Amino acid sequence: MKDFLDLVKERYSCRCLSEREVEQEKIDKILKAGQLAPTAKNAQPIKIWVFKSEEAVKTLKEVVKMDFGAKLFFLIGADRSKAFVRPFDNANFADVDGAIVATHMLLEIQELGLNTTWVGYIDTPRLQQLLPQLQGYDLIALFPTGYADEQKGTPGPRHSERKDLRELVEVL
Repeated sequence: MKDFLDLVKERYSCRCLSEREVEQEKIDKILKAGQLAPTAKNAQPIKIWVFKSEEAVKTLKEVVKMDFGAKLFFLIGADRSKAFVRPFDNANFADVDGAIVATHMLLEIQELGLNTTWVGYIDTPRLQQLLPQLQGYDLIALFPTGYADEQKGTPGPRHSERKDLRELVEVL
């Protein structure tokens, strides 16, 4: 098993996936990582859709142009009506919960030797029109998932750029 920080350092937004099919065992582990992710008050106001069939992938690609050649997609949505709402300021935690679930899945994808990138540029109204079962959910993340193309599926030029910790952290 990899050290967690090594796993995080190795992960990158892969924008070119190969034709190689993802094994069902790996799909199951990715979904388990999402299921096990913590959510506020354990409300679990999320839904994960797996786009795997040729028909489902074709429908998705009508709306999402950033598919990077994937034949497998995970879409994470959150239902605001089922999420914890903080009583002090009425902050709804649906998006936070969805992002936590998505991050767990993203890291499991990396752990399994697969690649993806977090796509948030989704025409939600159009997709929900095509797939009514998505209605009522904020669509948080889409993960085109697969094995990186060996020649083109490499980290982008800005991958290793990071702000200095002194810019990000304030110790009180």
